[in-house]
Amino acid sequence: MKKRIFSGAQPTGNLHIGNYLGALKNWVALQNEYESFFCIVNLHAITIPQDPKTLKQKTLDLVRVYLAAGIDPAVSTVFIQSDVSEHAELAWVLNCIARMGELERMTQFKDKSKGKIERVGAGLFTYPVLMASDILLYQTDLVPIGQDQKQHLELTRDVGERFNRDFGETFIIPEPYIPPVGAKIQSLADASKKMSKSDENLNGSIFLLDDADTITKKLKKAVTDSGTEITFDNARPAINNLLTIYQLMTSKTPEECEANFVGKGYGHFKTETAEAVIEFLKPFQERVKEYSDEDLKNILKTGAEKARTIARETLKDVYEKMGIVGALN
Repeated sequence: MKKRIFSGAQPTGNLHIGNYLGALKNWVALQNEYESFFCIVNLHAITIPQDPKTLKQKTLDLVRVYLAAGIDPAVSTVFIQSDVSEHAELAWVLNCIARMGELERMTQFKDKSKGKIERVGAGLFTYPVLMASDILLYQTDLVPIGQDQKQHLELTRDVGERFNRDFGETFIIPEPYIPPVGAKIQSLADASKKMSKSDENLNGSIFLLDDADTITKKLKKAVTDSGTEITFDNARPAINNLLTIYQLMTSKTPEECEANFVGKGYGHFKTETAEAVIEFLKPFQERVKEYSDEDLKNILKTGAEKARTIARETLKDVYEKMGIVGALN
């Protein structure tokens, strides 16, 4: 049997090329090798206030992005998290297994709650436990993640191992999949920060649905480093970031990228990088428009039914081992 992967994204903000290069591209590459489950994690989105109408629309928009990026619903299971209630049920069980100290150490919680600990919702604190539930529910072998999610996956592993130790072998303990190139695309406005869909500076990110003029303007404004050579160099993070984007958009080798810009200035480099990004995104943006709401409804219904079948078996096993038995189970 194929090993299984699980991953998901929140339907908030707009996905950018960093999300594609660091996540979606890898999902597409892995889906034929692994039994794949790709989720729209809308329950995670409500850890902070959301406008209901916007959240609903963004959820469907994200499904379109998954499909346009190359996720094949005939091969992969695509579904919305809230359509499978077992995610929330297992999260409660794991909340009783996880430790307060573990959650207090989560970097993302500390960053997002800094200075406003009395006003943030409890869901922001227990967010990593819901993520653990998402993953463990499907007996996941491999989780494609970015560097910023490694700590959450470690918590998933710790909670899964603790449950197995206390109640008997139940969960597969997942391993991370972090791509060697492009896992962390930096902001165009500040190369010390990751490109983010929540960045207030919109010039820092190239969104997947940006038009050609917007992409060109953003790349022309992109920060650079001192010096004139256009080469991969970790000591020059801004140029390194732009070259990484160019390499991943063109599928050239690092040597080919550097050779292409020998003797050329930053202006030419930025223009050619913009052209590569525009050309790369053009077919993707055309595919996004192909899917009707009815298409999405059918895909999501089929995906949820398959996901629910697996999730129900895992949760049933968990309940039995813990002695949680009711009249219906």
